[in-house]
Amino acid sequence: MRNKLVVLSCALCAGLFFSLTSCSEKSKKESAEPAINLADLDTTVSPTQNFNEYANGGWKKSHPIPAEKSRYGSFDQLGDKTEEQVRTVVQDAANKTNEPGTVAYKIGTMYNLGMDTAKIEKQGLTPLKPYFDEIAAIKTPADVQKTLATFETYGFTTPFGFYAAPDAKNSDLVISQIYQSGLTLPDRSYYTDDNDHAKKLRAEYVDHVAKMFGLMGDDEATAKKNAETVMSMETRMAKAAMTRLEQRDPDKTYNKTNLKGLVKIAPDIDWADYFKRIGVQPEDINVEQPAFMKEVDAMIKDVPVSDWKTYFRWSLIDGTAPYLSDAFVKQNFDFFGKTMSGVEVMRPRWKRVQRTVSGSMSMAIGQLYVQKYFPPEAKKRMLSLVENLRKALGNRIKNLAWMGDKTKEKAEEKLAAIGVKVGYPDKWRDYSGLQIKDDSYVQNVLRARKFGFEYNRDKVNKPVDKTEWHMPPQMVNAYYSPSMNEIVFPAAILQPPFFFMNGDDAVNYGAIGVVIGHEMTHGFDDQGRKFDKNGNLNDWWTDDDAKRFNKRADVLVHQFDQFLVVDTDTVHANGRLCLGENIADLGGLNIAHDAFKMGSKETGKIDGFTPDQRFYLAYAHVWAQNIRDKEALRRSKEDVHSLGRYRVIGPLRNLPAFYAAFNVKPGDKMYLPEDKRAVIW
Repeated sequence: MRNKLVVLSCALCAGLFFSLTSCSEKSKKESAEPAINLADLDTTVSPTQNFNEYANGGWKKSHPIPAEKSRYGSFDQLGDKTEEQVRTVVQDAANKTNEPGTVAYKIGTMYNLGMDTAKIEKQGLTPLKPYFDEIAAIKTPADVQKTLATFETYGFTTPFGFYAAPDAKNSDLVISQIYQSGLTLPDRSYYTDDNDHAKKLRAEYVDHVAKMFGLMGDDEATAKKNAETVMSMETRMAKAAMTRLEQRDPDKTYNKTNLKGLVKIAPDIDWADYFKRIGVQPEDINVEQPAFMKEVDAMIKDVPVSDWKTYFRWSLIDGTAPYLSDAFVKQNFDFFGKTMSGVEVMRPRWKRVQRTVSGSMSMAIGQLYVQKYFPPEAKKRMLSLVENLRKALGNRIKNLAWMGDKTKEKAEEKLAAIGVKVGYPDKWRDYSGLQIKDDSYVQNVLRARKFGFEYNRDKVNKPVDKTEWHMPPQMVNAYYSPSMNEIVFPAAILQPPFFFMNGDDAVNYGAIGVVIGHEMTHGFDDQGRKFDKNGNLNDWWTDDDAKRFNKRADVLVHQFDQFLVVDTDTVHANGRLCLGENIADLGGLNIAHDAFKMGSKETGKIDGFTPDQRFYLAYAHVWAQNIRDKEALRRSKEDVHSLGRYRVIGPLRNLPAFYAAFNVKPGDKMYLPEDKRAVIW
């Protein structure tokens, strides 16, 4: 379970790496696809009873989940359109003879090797021989620690991980960060929950691990024993690990020390040797989960070396399975795709390989795209929207009845200091140091991982680069960074259904306007509010105001706790885990609607809908989504975002302006009594 966060950021959703369409294509599509498509609605459902089904029911019926996906929504639809754009550029590099060392050569070579299945089958596990040899050579606990360091640099799962990120209380400086890892399943609860679903999944996981050991050449009995060893070690780590909810709290994960302090926490790990091997000279070190590190330290002492060798063999094959021969690829998909998420078939190979190449050289590909497809007028309009939203949030802060003047002053200062990045970075990342060779697909994947590790590692003990982006321009997403106190909107999100160059104000404020407001509100959500205007973890609230905030946030927690993840199941949403995102959705809607009312003179109906109605319909369509039951259950454990339908229903039930737009009254399912509503930002 690799859980690195190079920057503590709050993203709009799970991102998609794709490009944006060109300005000329955008105009054509907007004329063919209206901002509010009446076919997307289901008018047999009353908007006062289930606004999600009313706004998105038609879309959901006409857009079933493709067999290769675990969910399908507006984000995914946009991704499918833009994925084809990425393909043309990648294919262009792949089909030409490029000068060695150039970005085009690296993209084309890596892609072609990934598509050469005959070569991959012929090579088998041979490209991984140096790593298997290192594991085989392990004799002592000291050797175990050496392999921990080696595997960390190549991105394999190890019991703990390292990354570089700003000091939470000194956001101008990058320091070393040590964090819990070690798990293959994506959340500790899979190992610790006692319900039937978790028990069944654990059994299926052990079976999967055994099959993978079998593919490595172990006989059936040995493979089964090795799988049980892996499960035992991971379960021990899971029991010591922080919960996902605890990890959301920056106060709990800030435990700054130095090398001597780290040695006191975990004395049986040779930290000087570890840092030397990964190429770091640590000064300040933040240990995110000290209790977990104490358990890992104990495991270094009392887990037999033979078990560690088994664990490393598993980590190696699990971390490379998608890039190996067909048997490994299929078995990996059978568990993580079918069993975990309910996906029926694998994505076409070109999509899988392209995604890997994009992940390895995301900014290089992004640079190629913005040269062709990013319309300057989109950035100009976007910046104007941002400033309108900033004014609206400023007005709301001034008029908050529950917040005192002292805290208001600090909040206004933080709002004014929020930085804005739109489109693409002014300074592009240099990929000249990335080695891509014409030898094997998996070796290039590992070289790219090590290049990424070293790029991050080399920031340690240096000032924070304020110009850096942590999402590439071709990613359909947006984020807020507490340590930078900035909101970032990659180019790819500046297209329908989020942004309409030729659209009416109501739709643009309801879609991209809410996205802007969402990211701004992250600076004032349950965790973002703990950071000051300079991006430092610093309590700028009075005690009374903090208590009032928490009381209001608890109302939202209770609301979302009532939602069922799957209609036929008894699993409820985790309102506390999703609180930050839900606060951001609610705040984003309030801010964007205020900004719309302040900045627009639209009054007439379009297609029978008032401007306010179009505002809320545009918002709802952003979260149009079909999702498989297994995926919904998985996300209920892992994802800090609520399911799409609840991102529509949940916040809207708190908004008087929505009630007025659609005549929602007591007795309607979309109605909440005033004393049950969440009123925060």
